[in-house]
Amino acid sequence: MATLRPERRSAGETSAPTRVTGGRYRPEIQGLRAVSVLLVAVYHIWFGRVSGGVDVFLLLTGFLITGSLLRTVERRGAVAFGAFWARLAKRLLPPAAVVLAGILAATWLVLPPDRWRETIGEIIASALYYQNWQLSLNSVDYLAQNNVASPAQHFWSLSIQGQFYLLCPVLVALAAGLAARRGWSPKRVLLGALAALFVVSLSYSVLVTEVNQQWAYFDTGARLWEFALGGALAIVLDRLSVARSLRIAMGWLGLAALASCGILLQVSTVFPGYAALWPTLAAVLVIVAGSTGSPFAVDRLLNCAPMHYIGNISYALYLWHWPILVCYLTVTDRSVPSLVGGSAVLAVSIVLAAATTWLTDNGLERLTRTRTTPMWSLAVGLVFILPVVTAGAGWSTYLAEQQRERAELAADPTKYPGAAAGENGGENYPELPVYPSPEEAAEDLPVTYENECNQGTTGTEVHTCEYGADDPERTIALVGGSHAAHWFPALEVIAEENNWSVVNITKGACLFTEAPQTYKGEEYTACATWNQGVLEELERIRPDAVFTTATSTSLDSEGQNGGDGEGVVEGYPERWAELDRLGIDVIAVRDTPRFGFDTASCLATKDAAECGGQRGRSMADEPPYEELAGVPDNVAFIDLTDHLCEGDECPAVIGNVLVYWDGSHMTATFMRTMAPVLEPRLKDAVNW
Repeated sequence: MATLRPERRSAGETSAPTRVTGGRYRPEIQGLRAVSVLLVAVYHIWFGRVSGGVDVFLLLTGFLITGSLLRTVERRGAVAFGAFWARLAKRLLPPAAVVLAGILAATWLVLPPDRWRETIGEIIASALYYQNWQLSLNSVDYLAQNNVASPAQHFWSLSIQGQFYLLCPVLVALAAGLAARRGWSPKRVLLGALAALFVVSLSYSVLVTEVNQQWAYFDTGARLWEFALGGALAIVLDRLSVARSLRIAMGWLGLAALASCGILLQVSTVFPGYAALWPTLAAVLVIVAGSTGSPFAVDRLLNCAPMHYIGNISYALYLWHWPILVCYLTVTDRSVPSLVGGSAVLAVSIVLAAATTWLTDNGLERLTRTRTTPMWSLAVGLVFILPVVTAGAGWSTYLAEQQRERAELAADPTKYPGAAAGENGGENYPELPVYPSPEEAAEDLPVTYENECNQGTTGTEVHTCEYGADDPERTIALVGGSHAAHWFPALEVIAEENNWSVVNITKGACLFTEAPQTYKGEEYTACATWNQGVLEELERIRPDAVFTTATSTSLDSEGQNGGDGEGVVEGYPERWAELDRLGIDVIAVRDTPRFGFDTASCLATKDAAECGGQRGRSMADEPPYEELAGVPDNVAFIDLTDHLCEGDECPAVIGNVLVYWDGSHMTATFMRTMAPVLEPRLKDAVNW
């Protein structure tokens, strides 16, 4: 299933009064909520993309919350922080907790074990309102790019709203305090503050979207301008005087623009930035149009009973539609629902949303009608959410303990020989559960990732980290992309046994060449800059040898190797020649196979025999460098493919050890078992 950036719904309100600063009821806003949540669900279910409805909900949150806080200031002269946050907790936490509890249950019942840890982590992050930052960190992690969408992923937008709920009362209180001291109007001061926030946040959003769109998509700072726009609209709306005929036209224009946004723009790859002005300004047009009373106006549609009903349950509908969709796709092994299946997803989501709204709105209201203090409201919210957090944390702790026990068992090389099993044909060791287990495989990475010694795809600075002996007899520099980086555990073991050191200089998806490279279909300029710095760093430290890849394997028939699957990358020989001039040996290892599917996910539901790959899918029959002319004398090639594949079959598990944690990167555990195989080849290559 393709990873999507799900949208969200008005995290702020379930059935809260839709009033502005003057207190006038705005019935068309309920209809606008309904339109937005239906667009979110329909685009997710049938089109596999996002619609821009999330931005409308952010704007509506700023619109409604600003108006509510200003009315409080006008009545009481100050912001009632405790009462405000307690009311939100009572209104928002119970529905969220019900859905998150459902996701916890579905994780155990429906999702394969390899997705449990990630999903549990996202459930906890969602409950504590920091999900957007967790997704931001994953979005710039090259090794997290293959993560499938979790059933809790859509809570990212609710997290942004939760953070806004902390900021907005403080902003209103500061504005009110300044206005009181200076004798100014609180509305004017707050309007100025919101205008400043709008300009700063939108400018930042445009900049960071251009530089790193994946990060910007989940960045609270890049989204604050949408709240600010809604808040400013709440302040000025009652002062706007627009002719009825013009408001009718504005309403239809706004609705048409909102509905077409997801069709005309690829929201998930261009938002937020200035592109998000499209849906937010469309919503502004609808709100300014207001209720015209005309039978031909858009408010006639927005104010009808069915739209108001959907608007009333829109919060819960947003919460439910995404996990129902993810579970449906998982169970049916589909990437896109059929018409009937998608209709069922939407229908089930509406039924669950209606039930959840009734339970957490009407039901709670009846039970707590005599208890209206802020502490009681806060307690109600916590009673719902804390069991979810506790259950998630407990499950996570249990999985961690299981992982520790398996790690102790796997430390015995007679039971988990890994690559060494090839030496005795696999006859002298028992069959045991695979290690690392599929659910832990994605965390079985070289320590260099944990220490942040591998440069990410967006960075250009050369990170160097040295491991091994303090006073080494030899120094090896490991240089290249992730397919070079996954050899680090073997090199580290060899270095420790020979009083050597290993200097790690790697960057995600960046090969060690001056030739132009691409990443996700675009020119990889960060890689080019980094490569230039790498050569300068190697000239400075002068290692005895550079360990890097000799070839690059590929499943792409139109890839850089001309459809041959494997080839020597353009620019490699020139790099090797530059190192020759510096007096540095090159140990060039043949690249490893690529499977085209996630082996860990396969093993979560199938036998190991069904999860291997075909050598010929990504590799040439013979090493491509054998026919390469002009190879400098400092280069020695190593080919360990026979330790990864038996003929054309490349097993997913060798010697009870999982070889690949995804579709092409080897686990650190297996690579450590490769050390005895690699060591003699390496020493022979450089005559050490």
